[in-house]
Amino acid sequence: QVQLVESGGGLVQAGGSLRLSCAASGRTFSNYHMGWFRQAPGKEREFVAAIRWNGDDTSYADSGKGRFTISRDNAKNTVYLQMNSLKPEDTAVYFCAARQFSAGSWTLLRNARPSYWGQGTQVTVSS
Repeated sequence: QVQLVESGGGLVQAGGSLRLSCAASGRTFSNYHMGWFRQAPGKEREFVAAIRWNGDDTSYADSGKGRFTISRDNAKNTVYLQMNSLKPEDTAVYFCAARQFSAGSWTLLRNARPSYWGQGTQVTVSS
């Protein structure tokens, strides 16, 4: 089992920044691709960003390109999402996700099929 705990959400004005953190425990963190997803009220959960197990590749949804940056620190078992130039439409619950690397796991993770989810952290962007 892998436990994922998000933090760093909150209320911010449009144009502001937040950095989300996701602390992992339970298994070898560096064996897992990590991702961020979000879910706004009344909408489906959607992909935001992902980073490979060794950090050498990242992927972003179009909505966050140029504004969001995903990173990881395997020594701290933590993945981050730096969000800049926030917009009201970024308001959502943000979830951390993990999937152990294997054939096809990178695609599965980005298609919202992780092995583990965190409990989520609320991000609210006011206009």
